[in-house]
Amino acid sequence: MNKRTITIAALLVGKTLFAASNKDVDKRLEESAMVLKEVMDAPDKGIPEDLLDKAHCVVIIPGMKKAAFIVGGKYGKGFVSCRVAGGWSAPGSVRIEGGSVGFQIGGSETDVVMLVMNERGGDKLLSSKFTLGGEGEVAAGPVGRSATAQTDAKMTAEILSWSRSRGVFAGVSLQGATLREDLDDNEALYASRMQNADIVKNKVAFPTAAANLQSVLKKFSPKEK
Repeated sequence: MNKRTITIAALLVGKTLFAASNKDVDKRLEESAMVLKEVMDAPDKGIPEDLLDKAHCVVIIPGMKKAAFIVGGKYGKGFVSCRVAGGWSAPGSVRIEGGSVGFQIGGSETDVVMLVMNERGGDKLLSSKFTLGGEGEVAAGPVGRSATAQTDAKMTAEILSWSRSRGVFAGVSLQGATLREDLDDNEALYASRMQNADIVKNKVAFPTAAANLQSVLKKFSPKEK
């Protein structure tokens, strides 16, 4: 099998993997809500609540997979929500591709959570596409009940990231990964090919399918209590 054939096959498989449907998007929203709840509920082993309280945006990628047809390839789909007046924005759809071996902690699927810690990072996140560690500084996030006492240089990063695989939860650097909005999934969710920036800045209402995610975000965000 020559390189051209392999490339075409990879593109066709990738297109199938990312094909949007209402059922798939709704299921992914439920999984995203469950991932965030389980991670935040874990005593002394989750994301520090004070970091989520300060975060400008949160990204949740449930079940990111390792692509066997491309050496070192990884892909996943999920959602981003950012702070707006009165709470959190409705979710925008995102996909993540590529990156370093650091994505995996073992196993073929990995849940990924990212916190964007400032407005500058949020603006990059809401662009159509950007590379983590390139256009956006990203670092492995700390694990525990509170990050207030930590003075590590990582706390200055624009984006902090964690992954969970086979019950193991830890901070992980996602250097080199490409993050982009997913217009197909947005269309399946909102019946319109909306850009993520428009969903956030125009304060689009939460869709019914995202009710559980909205509830979890409110529960674990002290500013919104």
